[in-house]
Amino acid sequence: MDDAVENPEAEGPAGGWGSLKSIVRIYGDNRSRPAALEVLARQNKPKGVMCVSCAWPKPKNYHPFEFCENGAKATLSDLTSARCGPDFWQDHTVTALRGWSDHDLEQTGRITHPLRYDAATDRYVETSWEDAFAAIGARLKSLSPDEVVFYSSGHACLEASYLYALFARAFGTNNLPQSSNMCHETTSVALKRVIGSPVGTIVWDDLEKADAFFFFGQNPGTNSPRFLHPLQEAKQRGARIVTFNPVIEQGLVSFVNPQNPTDMLTGRETVISDEYLQVQAGGDIAAMLGLCKVVVEADDRALASGGARVLDVDFIAQHTTGFPAFLARIRDTSWSDIERESGLSEAALRRAGEIYVQAERVIGVYGMGLTQHSHGSLNIEMLVNLLLMRGNIGREGAGCCPVRGHSNVQGQRTVGIAEKAKLVPMDRLKSLFEFDPPDHDGMAIVDAVKALMQGRVKAFLSLGGNLVRAVPEQEEMERAWAAQDLTVMVSTKLNRSHLFPGREAFILPCLSRLERDEQAGGVQVVTTEDSFSNISASIGKATPASPHLKSELAIVTGLARATLKPNPRLEWDKWTGDYGLVRDLIEQTYPQDFHDYNARMFEAGGFYRGNGAHCRIWKTEEKKAVFTAPDRLNALSFSDAQGRYRLLTMRSNDQFNTTIYGYSDRFRGIEGTRNVVLMSSEDIAAAGLREGQVVTLVSDFEDGRDRQLPGLEIRAHTLPRGTIAAYYPECNVLISIDHHDVMSGTPASKSIPVRVQV
Repeated sequence: MDDAVENPEAEGPAGGWGSLKSIVRIYGDNRSRPAALEVLARQNKPKGVMCVSCAWPKPKNYHPFEFCENGAKATLSDLTSARCGPDFWQDHTVTALRGWSDHDLEQTGRITHPLRYDAATDRYVETSWEDAFAAIGARLKSLSPDEVVFYSSGHACLEASYLYALFARAFGTNNLPQSSNMCHETTSVALKRVIGSPVGTIVWDDLEKADAFFFFGQNPGTNSPRFLHPLQEAKQRGARIVTFNPVIEQGLVSFVNPQNPTDMLTGRETVISDEYLQVQAGGDIAAMLGLCKVVVEADDRALASGGARVLDVDFIAQHTTGFPAFLARIRDTSWSDIERESGLSEAALRRAGEIYVQAERVIGVYGMGLTQHSHGSLNIEMLVNLLLMRGNIGREGAGCCPVRGHSNVQGQRTVGIAEKAKLVPMDRLKSLFEFDPPDHDGMAIVDAVKALMQGRVKAFLSLGGNLVRAVPEQEEMERAWAAQDLTVMVSTKLNRSHLFPGREAFILPCLSRLERDEQAGGVQVVTTEDSFSNISASIGKATPASPHLKSELAIVTGLARATLKPNPRLEWDKWTGDYGLVRDLIEQTYPQDFHDYNARMFEAGGFYRGNGAHCRIWKTEEKKAVFTAPDRLNALSFSDAQGRYRLLTMRSNDQFNTTIYGYSDRFRGIEGTRNVVLMSSEDIAAAGLREGQVVTLVSDFEDGRDRQLPGLEIRAHTLPRGTIAAYYPECNVLISIDHHDVMSGTPASKSIPVRVQV
């Protein structure tokens, strides 16, 4: 693109009056309780409540309002006045509800009572907590441990998550997949291999000192709007921002700060991106190699002229390995190959590369636009290559910044929700609780879904989430989910996963993090971990939606008591009464990360649990940061072919993961529908199609399976040729469970081979 970035589809800048109007609309649609306004005033502040939406960090020096549009929508949704009580099922069968949309199910409101599925009437009926726990425990005891999967969505607090993982291992399995398996598992695997840390390396202060930000496949305007505040501040101090994304995302184009009266009254916009490069889906490896080539050419000129080196040669020599092979790959790759695979011009890449060369401190930011490809791990390794070339990891104002999704998705991994046995200190668990944890690996999501379809998984416990809707092979997943002996879902609202009950099925309704959690020891505090590895306390104060709700932690301990043999070291009742005791256990299990846990949890901005790569301590096999010589220039597992498109899935501005708040996607000019497929005008014309035509997307993944998504209206959109876009989770029906990142198993949802059928 030219320097003047434009988004012809957007109704206006990110933030501003559009954001406020959207919040007001959702407030009305949800009939949210007045208490929601008080909650929003306390959100993401010390001794307040931590957002139930994304995992963006909480600054020490917070704003008067420290919530964003999407965080407000999540809060308003949780604090709706609508209720889905036992009487709801008098008028609705499970089978009939399968015809409802995700949004319609969301609008039924908060579930008020524990429910058991009654196959005879095809309805859920009220049950008692005692009966539910007893029935679930009895069924679990009849199964082999590895026939059971303990899934978690990334929402539950650290305390509940720790006990959930403990419950699973005391039961005898490491089948602890998590929602990160579907998004940032690529990060956990790739970053661990090349820098020794499975998470990002920056802290909040780095945002304030960076000279440049390079964005790859991340959309702060919709997924982490509070990020726009430090980006605005960065632009005001002269920092440069370069964006690579197939879609023009308005949050990276311009922003009006809703907390700045002058901006709001005058409409003054902050232009975010200095360069916006619409890389074709799957073309980021080539694009980043192009940037690296600019760095090498600049260093060659400096050497020839006797000037200061552009490469940080001292850092490379002291802290890295593999650079010679990587350098050879750069020199051997032609600009014509880079242009072909990235879909970008050499001139555009040179402009972006010069910004990188001129900046002293650079942060590389990315999201699922890098992770969800067949070679997503190589995408991330290439970004690390780029940063390492100029020493942009492990010093002030620089580093690697993956932006996580759910509010505690990173933290759950930290406290033991992991299917890989080596990631968990099993020796400490054995010492603390006097049982032998399983030492074999469990199943990640891809493995669990395959085992489910093969009938090898007999029961699924879900601590939050909507897994049936979230994974590939959705039609087959629905059939297999309902064929299980047992399905147990800890939920706040109805979702599609509830509509395919197993032979025995229970919905266990839980408190929202926003609500008061009162146990025997008084009102409880919970904690979460953000994307920058900070641990923050959260105190819910809103009145619970129903007196019949239990906290996630109390549900976990109730299930554990009903399932496991007595063990005096597993004090479920005691821990339920005082979550501080659970934090003591976490500290004993992970003493380096959680020392003085209870004393530090109210620190403004959260306490930092540390990261070796942030301090240039490389916990890799080589004990150094690793350069990777790419063996390919795209992240795809398929070749281009006549009539084949690269489909990327996207979320709307009225959406969080599988939760659909409404039908407004104002940044893309789409209102009132999600049944659209976005194509460039050139692709529409070349295929003999027309805007407004209704078509079917057909999977072109070559495995012999027929996968189709009908009823999509063609919308012309500013996209690279050959790249098309449609909404998640609707497009999950088009994805094979075998189409995933080769290293991590993350589904390749950003580059799906499809054809357009009339």
